Amino acid sequence: MTSQFNKMQTVKRRFFAMRNGLLADQMRRAGSSFRIIFGLNIIQLKEIAQEYGHDTSLAAELWRNRTTRESMLLAPMLWRQDDFSYAQALKLCGEIPDTEVADMVCHALLKKRDDAGAIVDALYADESPLMRYAALRLMLPLIGSKVDAPKAVAMAENELAKASPLTKSLATMVKSEAEYMMEED
Repeated sequence: MTSQFNKMQTVKRRFFAMRNGLLADQMRRAGSSFRIIFGLNIIQLKEIAQEYGHDTSLAAELWRNRTTRESMLLAPMLWRQDDFSYAQALKLCGEIPDTEVADMVCHALLKKRDDAGAIVDALYADESPLMRYAALRLMLPLIGSKVDAPKAVAMAENELAKASPLTKSLATMVKSEAEYMMEED
Protein backbone atom coordinates (compact mmCIF):
# COMPACT_ATOMS: atom_id res chain seq x y z
CA MET A 1 0.00 0.00 0.00
CA THR A 2 2.73 2.47 0.94
CA SER A 3 4.73 1.52 -2.15
CA GLN A 4 1.66 2.16 -4.31
CA PHE A 5 1.11 5.50 -2.58
CA ASN A 6 4.75 6.39 -3.28
CA LYS A 7 4.37 5.46 -6.96
CA MET A 8 1.31 7.68 -7.27
CA GLN A 9 3.10 10.55 -5.56
CA THR A 10 6.09 10.12 -7.86
CA VAL A 11 3.84 10.16 -10.93
CA LYS A 12 2.11 13.31 -9.68
CA ARG A 13 5.49 14.98 -9.16
CA ARG A 14 6.45 14.03 -12.73
CA PHE A 15 3.22 15.59 -14.01
CA PHE A 16 4.02 18.75 -12.10
CA ALA A 17 7.64 18.88 -13.28
CA MET A 18 6.66 18.37 -16.93
CA ARG A 19 3.64 20.68 -16.89
CA ASN A 20 2.93 23.03 -19.77
CA GLY A 21 0.87 25.90 -18.41
CA LEU A 22 0.13 27.43 -21.81
CA LEU A 23 -1.30 24.19 -23.16
CA ALA A 24 -3.21 23.56 -19.92
CA ASP A 25 -4.79 27.04 -20.09
CA GLN A 26 -5.65 26.52 -23.74
CA MET A 27 -7.38 23.22 -22.89
CA ARG A 28 -9.34 24.86 -20.08
CA ARG A 29 -10.52 27.64 -22.40
CA ALA A 30 -11.52 25.00 -24.95
CA GLY A 31 -13.84 23.50 -22.35
CA SER A 32 -11.96 20.51 -20.94
CA SER A 33 -13.99 18.84 -18.23
CA PHE A 34 -10.96 18.11 -16.05
CA ARG A 35 -10.39 20.15 -12.91
CA ILE A 36 -6.62 19.52 -13.01
CA ILE A 37 -4.75 19.77 -16.31
CA PHE A 38 -0.96 19.74 -16.45
CA GLY A 39 -0.77 20.08 -20.24
CA LEU A 40 1.46 17.06 -20.88
CA ASN A 41 1.51 15.70 -24.40
CA ILE A 42 1.24 12.05 -25.40
CA ILE A 43 5.01 11.68 -25.91
CA GLN A 44 5.64 12.82 -22.33
CA LEU A 45 2.99 10.43 -21.03
CA LYS A 46 4.55 7.57 -23.00
CA GLU A 47 7.91 8.36 -21.37
CA ILE A 48 6.33 8.02 -17.94
CA ALA A 49 4.55 4.82 -18.98
CA GLN A 50 7.82 3.29 -20.16
CA GLU A 51 9.36 3.93 -16.76
CA TYR A 52 6.61 2.01 -14.99
CA GLY A 53 5.80 -0.63 -17.60
CA HIS A 54 2.79 -2.82 -16.97
CA ASP A 55 1.41 -1.86 -13.56
CA THR A 56 -2.22 -2.82 -13.08
CA SER A 57 -2.60 -1.39 -9.59
CA LEU A 58 -1.03 1.97 -10.48
CA ALA A 59 -3.17 2.13 -13.63
CA ALA A 60 -6.32 1.48 -11.57
CA GLU A 61 -5.34 4.19 -9.08
CA LEU A 62 -4.66 6.67 -11.88
CA TRP A 63 -7.98 5.80 -13.53
CA ARG A 64 -9.82 6.51 -10.27
CA ASN A 65 -8.23 9.98 -10.24
CA ARG A 66 -10.96 11.35 -12.52
CA THR A 67 -10.22 15.01 -11.82
CA THR A 68 -6.79 14.90 -13.49
CA ARG A 69 -6.49 14.70 -17.28
CA GLU A 70 -3.03 13.16 -17.31
CA SER A 71 -4.02 10.42 -14.86
CA MET A 72 -6.88 9.33 -17.11
CA LEU A 73 -4.60 9.35 -20.17
CA LEU A 74 -1.70 7.51 -18.54
CA ALA A 75 -3.76 4.68 -17.02
CA PRO A 76 -4.54 2.90 -20.34
CA MET A 77 -0.82 2.90 -21.15
CA LEU A 78 -0.04 0.93 -17.99
CA TRP A 79 -2.67 -1.78 -18.48
CA ARG A 80 -2.40 -4.73 -20.83
CA GLN A 81 -5.33 -5.62 -23.03
CA ASP A 82 -5.74 -8.93 -21.19
CA ASP A 83 -6.09 -7.26 -17.77
CA PHE A 84 -9.85 -7.08 -18.41
CA SER A 85 -12.68 -9.40 -19.21
CA TYR A 86 -15.07 -8.31 -21.95
CA ALA A 87 -17.54 -7.03 -19.32
CA GLN A 88 -14.79 -5.14 -17.48
CA ALA A 89 -13.63 -3.56 -20.75
CA LEU A 90 -17.17 -2.32 -21.41
CA LYS A 91 -17.39 -0.99 -17.84
CA LEU A 92 -14.11 0.86 -18.34
CA CYS A 93 -15.48 2.40 -21.53
CA GLY A 94 -18.58 3.51 -19.66
CA GLU A 95 -16.30 5.54 -17.38
CA ILE A 96 -14.61 7.45 -20.22
CA PRO A 97 -15.16 11.17 -19.61
CA ASP A 98 -14.28 12.68 -23.01
CA THR A 99 -13.03 12.03 -26.53
CA GLU A 100 -9.35 12.44 -25.68
CA VAL A 101 -9.54 9.68 -23.09
CA ALA A 102 -11.65 7.59 -25.49
CA ASP A 103 -8.90 7.94 -28.10
CA MET A 104 -6.28 6.75 -25.62
CA VAL A 105 -8.32 3.82 -24.29
CA CYS A 106 -9.07 2.63 -27.82
CA HIS A 107 -5.58 3.17 -29.20
CA ALA A 108 -3.42 2.04 -26.27
CA LEU A 109 -5.59 -0.71 -24.84
CA LEU A 110 -8.63 -2.02 -26.67
CA LYS A 111 -7.55 -2.32 -30.31
CA LYS A 112 -5.23 -5.21 -29.44
CA ARG A 113 -7.96 -7.34 -27.90
CA ASP A 114 -9.34 -10.42 -29.64
CA ASP A 115 -12.87 -9.25 -28.81
CA ALA A 116 -12.32 -5.68 -30.06
CA GLY A 117 -14.96 -6.13 -32.78
CA ALA A 118 -17.54 -7.19 -30.20
CA ILE A 119 -16.59 -4.18 -28.07
CA VAL A 120 -17.20 -1.94 -31.10
CA ASP A 121 -20.69 -3.46 -31.50
CA ALA A 122 -21.56 -3.02 -27.82
CA LEU A 123 -20.32 0.56 -27.66
CA TYR A 124 -22.05 1.50 -30.90
CA ALA A 125 -25.37 0.15 -29.59
CA ASP A 126 -25.20 2.66 -26.72
CA GLU A 127 -27.30 5.81 -27.03
CA SER A 128 -24.52 8.04 -25.73
CA PRO A 129 -22.70 9.97 -28.47
CA LEU A 130 -19.47 9.54 -26.47
CA MET A 131 -19.82 5.74 -26.49
CA ARG A 132 -20.59 5.78 -30.21
CA TYR A 133 -17.50 7.98 -30.66
CA ALA A 134 -15.48 5.35 -28.77
CA ALA A 135 -16.94 2.62 -31.01
CA LEU A 136 -15.95 4.51 -34.15
CA ARG A 137 -12.51 5.31 -32.75
CA LEU A 138 -11.93 1.65 -31.93
CA MET A 139 -13.30 0.58 -35.31
CA LEU A 140 -10.84 2.70 -37.26
CA PRO A 141 -7.72 0.51 -36.74
CA LEU A 142 -9.81 -2.66 -37.00
CA ILE A 143 -11.24 -2.11 -40.48
CA GLY A 144 -10.33 -5.10 -42.56
CA SER A 145 -9.17 -7.27 -39.67
CA LYS A 146 -11.68 -7.49 -36.83
CA VAL A 147 -14.40 -5.33 -38.41
CA ASP A 148 -15.29 -5.86 -42.04
CA ALA A 149 -15.27 -2.79 -44.26
CA PRO A 150 -18.92 -2.94 -45.43
CA LYS A 151 -20.06 -3.09 -41.81
CA ALA A 152 -17.84 -0.10 -40.98
CA VAL A 153 -19.32 1.87 -43.89
CA ALA A 154 -22.86 1.07 -42.76
CA MET A 155 -22.13 2.09 -39.16
CA ALA A 156 -20.42 5.29 -40.27
CA GLU A 157 -23.29 6.21 -42.59
CA ASN A 158 -25.77 5.52 -39.80
CA GLU A 159 -23.75 7.77 -37.50
CA LEU A 160 -23.55 10.54 -40.10
CA ALA A 161 -27.34 10.41 -40.42
CA LYS A 162 -27.60 11.11 -36.68
CA ALA A 163 -25.70 14.36 -37.29
CA SER A 164 -23.98 14.32 -33.91
CA PRO A 165 -21.33 17.04 -33.74
CA LEU A 166 -19.25 14.76 -31.51
CA THR A 167 -19.04 11.92 -34.02
CA LYS A 168 -19.41 13.59 -37.43
CA SER A 169 -15.73 14.02 -38.26
CA LEU A 170 -14.75 10.57 -37.01
CA ALA A 171 -17.66 8.89 -38.81
CA THR A 172 -16.54 10.59 -42.03
CA MET A 173 -13.01 9.26 -41.50
CA VAL A 174 -14.22 5.71 -40.77
CA LYS A 175 -16.42 5.75 -43.89
CA SER A 176 -13.55 6.97 -46.05
CA GLU A 177 -11.09 4.37 -44.69
CA ALA A 178 -13.60 1.55 -45.05
CA GLU A 179 -14.51 2.53 -48.60
CA TYR A 180 -10.81 2.62 -49.46
CA MET A 181 -10.42 -0.91 -48.08
CA MET A 182 -13.32 -2.07 -50.27
CA GLU A 183 -11.88 -0.68 -53.51
CA GLU A 184 -10.75 -3.31 -55.95
CA ASP A 185 -7.23 -3.00 -57.29
